[in-house]
Amino acid sequence: MQTSGLQGLGSFPIIIVLFGAIAVFLILRLRSVLGKRVGFEKPPIPQGQMQGFATGPILDSRPIPPPPGTRAVPDPRSALGERLMEIVNADPNFDPPVFLAGAENAFRMIVTAFAAGDRPTLQGLLSPSVYQTFESAITAREAAGERHRTEIKSIIAATIEDAQLISNQAAIIVRFVSDQVNVTLDSTGKPTSGSEAVAEITDLWTFERTLKSADPVWRLAAARSG
Repeated sequence: MQTSGLQGLGSFPIIIVLFGAIAVFLILRLRSVLGKRVGFEKPPIPQGQMQGFATGPILDSRPIPPPPGTRAVPDPRSALGERLMEIVNADPNFDPPVFLAGAENAFRMIVTAFAAGDRPTLQGLLSPSVYQTFESAITAREAAGERHRTEIKSIIAATIEDAQLISNQAAIIVRFVSDQVNVTLDSTGKPTSGSEAVAEITDLWTFERTLKSADPVWRLAAARSG
């Protein structure tokens, strides 16, 4: 009896075996793609060969400036980008876009916690010296019977301005441009400073972290108006 072209390997048709082989091939291909880390790759990338950090579109080989409301990560071909890559190469868990998103969340939390006098939250997000400054201001405000109200309406831009790595100590400066309402009220509820009007405020915040430390938190180490 002549065997059918679809018969073989016992009771399993050959076509099923072929489909199974194709499925295994596709799964392995998907794993090879989905398992790759996207963005800042390891190991260290030689100078002049780094892929662009910018997530926005490219025009004439140059990143288009990000629109308001987005986060800007520097081009690695710039001097700042190369300094940032030193941190990337020193810490396998550091990802600049993720850091910038976390810095924006920290900015919101710190501003809100300071207005509310939330010392435990501030202590976890500030360096000891900065916490002492914030705590003294909160204590003085409480002694005067005042309270502070801050409302962040929007963060217009968050941009990495500088980065440094000295030994294992990393520092990154982020410029925040935000629309805020800031007003201080006395014990009777009358404004003593600030205004209920929305104002655009620019802040330069320096976040620091010891890369070899088990503590993953980047803490605010300095803050000034930009």
